[in-house]
Amino acid sequence: MFKPLDTILHSELRLAVTSLLISVKEAEFGFLKEKTGATAGNLSVQIQKLADAGYITVEKSFKGNYPLTTCRITKKGIKAFEDYVEAIKSYLDKK
Repeated sequence: MFKPLDTILHSELRLAVTSLLISVKEAEFGFLKEKTGATAGNLSVQIQKLADAGYITVEKSFKGNYPLTTCRITKKGIKAFEDYVEAIKSYLDKK
């Protein structure tokens, strides 16, 4: 039987952000924007959805006079990502 896919992570941009954060543990908004190629507005919305789900934390501060948003993956986010990968494998392993 196929495992259900996490609807939060099943979005291309949210999955990309989570994948990046899995490898680096934390990243600034500009880094995520550059790596994903997303617009600032769309990335901001998707980051908020991940934060609302408890998959990432978002810290807002300033670097000099400029706003700085830093995202970090949570334990819940790591578990959700691992479960998502396993669910995808259940679709690929069917013979």
